[in-house]
Amino acid sequence: MPSKTKDSAEKDKTPVLKGQEAEDKVLEYMKMMNRPFGAVDVCANLKGAVPKATTQKILVSLAEKGEVTQKVYGKTTFFVVKQSGLEDVSAEKLAELEEESKTIDEENKALAIEIKTASAELAKLKSTPTDGELNEQVEEAKAAVQKTLKYLQPLRSGAPLISPEEIEKLDKDWIKWRMEWINRKKVFTNLWHLVTDSLPPQEAAELVEDLGIEYDSPEHTELEKGPLCNGASNPLKRKR
Repeated sequence: MPSKTKDSAEKDKTPVLKGQEAEDKVLEYMKMMNRPFGAVDVCANLKGAVPKATTQKILVSLAEKGEVTQKVYGKTTFFVVKQSGLEDVSAEKLAELEEESKTIDEENKALAIEIKTASAELAKLKSTPTDGELNEQVEEAKAAVQKTLKYLQPLRSGAPLISPEEIEKLDKDWIKWRMEWINRKKVFTNLWHLVTDSLPPQEAAELVEDLGIEYDSPEHTELEKGPLCNGASNPLKRKR
């Protein structure tokens, strides 16, 4: 494998030009692009076909021959092909180039639409669950179905249902004992405030531990905040 990669790299390597070939290549590129370049840019755009030092010498030589114009801005030197030496473009050629430009522009617009459509499709595919995720969701759904069927089993087997009278009794017992708990908690809270009002927080906490006082658990607090205890009317009353 390493030798294959090495061979491929050597194959793709741009051959280095020398002498007149290098000069002709640089001049050809400058005429084709018809814009200012530095030696480094020309060398890079030619993919190293002409070394940087050689490119600089060639551009200076071409400037001395009058093929290109040399301009110095601070420490940077730019070269641009002589405009007087370029072939004039006829009106027909300009019209042809404009038509070609319009065609390319339309093709670009069509490609942009295709890219947008493909990007949307790609985003849709990325958001779609994988086969593994789908299998996991199917298994979760099966487990939920089995759990629900388990709840329905007593009804299907003809087990007696809870009568309205029994539900009514459960409602009354719930309200009775919950109100009892609320009243007792209120008595404790008032008494505790009287006892610990003059105590520092740390001593009050130590007293709680010494007396073995247990406050409501998080689950109990969550239950008190839920609809079962905060309904506008008795939440256990069921619509019949």
